[in-house]
Amino acid sequence: MSSDAEIQVTRHGHVARVVLSRPPHNFVDAEVMRRLADTLLALDEDHGCRAIVLASGVGAFCAGADFSGSSQGDVASDPAAFYVHAMKLYRNRKPIVAAVAGAAIGAGLGLALVADFRVTCAEARFSANFNRLGFHPGFGLSVTLPRLVGEQHAALLFYTGRRITGAEAVNIGLADELVAKAEVDARAMALAQEIAASAPLAVETTRATLREGLADHIAEVNQRELAIQRGQFHSEDFREGVAAMAARRTPVFQRR
Repeated sequence: MSSDAEIQVTRHGHVARVVLSRPPHNFVDAEVMRRLADTLLALDEDHGCRAIVLASGVGAFCAGADFSGSSQGDVASDPAAFYVHAMKLYRNRKPIVAAVAGAAIGAGLGLALVADFRVTCAEARFSANFNRLGFHPGFGLSVTLPRLVGEQHAALLFYTGRRITGAEAVNIGLADELVAKAEVDARAMALAQEIAASAPLAVETTRATLREGLADHIAEVNQRELAIQRGQFHSEDFREGVAAMAARRTPVFQRR
């Protein structure tokens, strides 16, 4: 089975493999979030699907939202539509294993944390680079990141925007398994198949119990993220953060 050129879906027994393929960096926007949410919803209604692998068809897992255009992208113009669809991703019922063999940056990190588990490699890079770009974190990461790694590690990653390796991600609980880069996809599939071997109704209800109220809480906090981002996307510091990223230099922020 396949949905479109950018979001490809194939079945492997009771596991669906969903591949995001938007060369060169898998940047995401509101339309991609809508189609991805629709894909997961369709898989929820497919009783033959018991688990999902979320993978990339390019080098990066997802490099986030694209702020490189002259208008700084539709996400920066108004992220509301982007988040409407992104929040739907947390409401799927099937377990997800993310195969993270490349960069998961900004919104890409948010996408990786939608998954229940992450299989990665030493070459992968994870970064919550929002503050380094001049704005508040989004995608519900204010909830999902500290939920995984604790408030202290989350604060350090947010405040510095530093990139950490796959090994560091596993060490702090951001990812679950570290394998050779060439084995990431296969190991993610094997983990998903292991989950799919359990009773599907039992898995889905256990997952629902463990995550009870989580999607609502993330959506609520995301409204705060959205309100703050809307203001900061018009700031001089945001323009400087984007310009510095494009020029690969250290930003010079002025608190305005």
